[in-house]
Amino acid sequence: MEKVDILLEPVRVFLVQVGEFFPKVMLALAIAIAGWLLAKGVRFAVVKGLNAVNFNVLTEKAGIDDFLRQGGSEIDTTSILGLLIYWLVILVALTIAFNSLGLAYVTDILGRIVLFVPKVMVAVLILAFGTYFARFVGGTLTAYFRNIGLADADVLGRLAQYAILLFVVLIALDQMDLGDIIRQSFLIILAAVALGLALAFGLGGQKRAAELLERWSRHGAPGDEDRQQRLR
Repeated sequence: MEKVDILLEPVRVFLVQVGEFFPKVMLALAIAIAGWLLAKGVRFAVVKGLNAVNFNVLTEKAGIDDFLRQGGSEIDTTSILGLLIYWLVILVALTIAFNSLGLAYVTDILGRIVLFVPKVMVAVLILAFGTYFARFVGGTLTAYFRNIGLADADVLGRLAQYAILLFVVLIALDQMDLGDIIRQSFLIILAAVALGLALAFGLGGQKRAAELLERWSRHGAPGDEDRQQRLR
């Protein structure tokens, strides 16, 4: 009888461990399912809320949605934010579920991802509003330069737009803690471009540069002389 008890002891210990662990698994599963349902509801509410405040109109005017469509994406910026909040809620639920199981390593990894997702959401919002502002400023400057008769008004407006857009992108990347890497890469690329432009102007672009400067100094406006004559 004692030999039978010795043989059955590992089985008994295993069953005891299963009995202790099974309720935790069921609790974790319930938390995961509840988190999934909550994520779907929050995603729906966020998308509806953003559409209610015409956020989709802003991203459409900013050109972000068109850029996504050209890249083959079937979702717009509003849907991306809804998807991010959806996964944020699910990851929080999974973190709680795995924490209830005592899996500290998995919980730590999920916790880091949870902290990163809001940064991505803020970066998307920065890009949306920053791109809209950049396009607004570029269009305003282009219209102003045209009104005063300045040559190459479109080029100057686009330069202003791209300069602001570049600044916005750097802010968004810095929000995701990627600013240092991107900034160093950008400085290297900028130095290479500046060197290439310097060589281009130095070797063969002097005449063209002189023509542009002369045209800008005169404002390049055929209507200026007529206005001056009318004033006289």
